[in-house]
Amino acid sequence: MLSLDDTIVAISTPIGAGGIGIVRMTGPDSAQILHRLFVPGPGGSALPPEPRTLHYGYIADPNEGEIVDEVLATHMPAPRTYTRQDVVEINGHGGIVALRRILGLCLRQGARLAEAGEFTARAFLNGRLDLAQAEAVLDIVRAKTEVSLQAAFGQLAGRLSDQVRPVRARLVETLAYLEASIDFGEDEIPERHIASDLDQAGAALRQLLADADRGIIYRQGIRAAIVGRPNVGKSSLLNQLLRTSRAIVTDIPGTTRDTLEETLNLQGMPVILVDTAGITERTEDPIERLGIERSRSALAQADLALLVVDASQPLSNADLAIAALVQDKSAIVVANKVDLLAAIPGTESQMPALESPIAGAACVPISALTGQGLETLEELIVETVLSGQVAASEAPVVTNPRHKDALSRALDHVNAARAAQQGYELVDLVAIDVSAAVNALGEITGQTDSEDLVETIFSSFCIGK
Repeated sequence: MLSLDDTIVAISTPIGAGGIGIVRMTGPDSAQILHRLFVPGPGGSALPPEPRTLHYGYIADPNEGEIVDEVLATHMPAPRTYTRQDVVEINGHGGIVALRRILGLCLRQGARLAEAGEFTARAFLNGRLDLAQAEAVLDIVRAKTEVSLQAAFGQLAGRLSDQVRPVRARLVETLAYLEASIDFGEDEIPERHIASDLDQAGAALRQLLADADRGIIYRQGIRAAIVGRPNVGKSSLLNQLLRTSRAIVTDIPGTTRDTLEETLNLQGMPVILVDTAGITERTEDPIERLGIERSRSALAQADLALLVVDASQPLSNADLAIAALVQDKSAIVVANKVDLLAAIPGTESQMPALESPIAGAACVPISALTGQGLETLEELIVETVLSGQVAASEAPVVTNPRHKDALSRALDHVNAARAAQQGYELVDLVAIDVSAAVNALGEITGQTDSEDLVETIFSSFCIGK
């Protein structure tokens, strides 16, 4: 486990040029290190005159006397801090050289470089946040839409934990009764109706899991690969969905040679659109072959395929071959270039008769040139991804695959315990499943954490958070 006894420091703002950059430090020696490096500005006073107040001055090398940067610095004493330890923040200019100089001076004064996520890990280990709340910090940083941000803030505020703890507490009481029954016999302790306890716990867990898949989608988003043969309008569709000219579009077939990714916000759901090179059966161009291989790889990794065909032409063998590649994947057929049908006499009636080359997949007529049918396509993407679920106005409670897995295991054990109780199995067998359910729920909040689990979670954080 990470040590709590030393002082850690890191640059907490993104690397690169900017107006402000922050060096953050926490631990028992952070205030003393700041005091040794800080030089008050004109009219200022030496640190620390008053905590939780920004002080204007300079960071200077105590050995050379050289001024490194003009800063605003503050000291926040424990325990009313993010980590519940002393915290120092030095707000300097955003240039990487100046920030690294400040960081280096802190390291020379006895601090060590923070590990990834170590500030938030200390907040968890010192009891300021539970494990679910700590994970929400990273979700806030990575949120791509308002809904995912709202869900992350809800988790940080304890929305999930507040629903998990009462269920776990009920199961702990049930487990205590079962273990007492094993030790003393049912006649020696007050009777408890564990069937009701298990039924209520199961109902609560099912309610949490009911919206978990939608929550995970809003948190992580989905990958949608735009595929089709050359010159059917894949890049034009990408540009229309993004409402910007992101991909190069020409009349020359095969303009796109590589995959291009952009994130689209659809009703609060992040959709990672992947524009791919046109897929052909044969080509002598080695660059085009590489592009086709990447298109196939992007399709294999996608959650949803948008198969683009030319509505102004009959389906070709190439269209059917590509359709065969996506038969086992959620897919929508996008019949592009319907604007050309209007220019062909006698084809107006063909629009409703457009057929999908993929069994069970909807076919949406659009024009990537005019934007016709775009809203229908967007609504169908959301409906397809959410499998017909209605997007609730309130952000989902469960958004993390780890939490869903723990809840699912807890529910399985509760169901097994209820079945054993109904079958008049030995109390020991019922207790084993109730104990496993208690431990699974504890993994969410950190009440039954393991060293490997905690280190795995915080290793995905950025350094300085």
